Amino acid sequence: MIKLFVGLGNPGPEYEATRHNAGFWWIDALARQLKLGLQMDRSYHGMLARTSINGQTVWLLQPQTFMNLSGKSVAALARFFKIAPEEILVAHDEMDIAPGEAKLKLGGSHAGHNGLRDIHAQLGSDRYWRLRIGVGHPGDKSEVVSWVLKKPSQDHRIAIEQTLDRALLAVPDLLAGAMDKATMRIHTSKPPRPKPPKAPPPAQADNTPGRTELP
Repeated sequence: MIKLFVGLGNPGPEYEATRHNAGFWWIDALARQLKLGLQMDRSYHGMLARTSINGQTVWLLQPQTFMNLSGKSVAALARFFKIAPEEILVAHDEMDIAPGEAKLKLGGSHAGHNGLRDIHAQLGSDRYWRLRIGVGHPGDKSEVVSWVLKKPSQDHRIAIEQTLDRALLAVPDLLAGAMDKATMRIHTSKPPRPKPPKAPPPAQADNTPGRTELP
């Protein structure tokens, strides 16, 4: 099961609404759902909340080290409380996924994401879960940095918010270790289209002699 939920971003009001802070947005939403308040904890270099769910301690963390040093915060908490990489989920912005979509993934490359790169290095492992929140790609590699450090358009922000809400629905599965179920919830961007109701059978004509049908 997931014991540590991490959201990546950069601290400070100038970054608050930028694409790179999509991980922060999700942790904020999760904290609201669990009715928790995040507080700065300098021992773990981040905004932190702690709760107990079904007898298990669960942590929410927003590293305040700036993106490139995110692992410093994550590893400090994970080491102290003996949380294995497989029990960690890191929510982060993902340019290779369109706004409105998200993917759940265990392990693999950091794909150039500097927050994941440092977590890889500090944990000494890539075997942690990622919630990859789609923010889209600018289409030009030279514009990547400015893209993630800018605010998304209103349409994209709405689509991302819908993604965050959908990912919240998977939290009970994540806490139970039902990762296949969580994956299905997160990867399904649209609810299945309801089947159309069956058409009523055609009315039978009444040919009784002497009966007059009104117009």
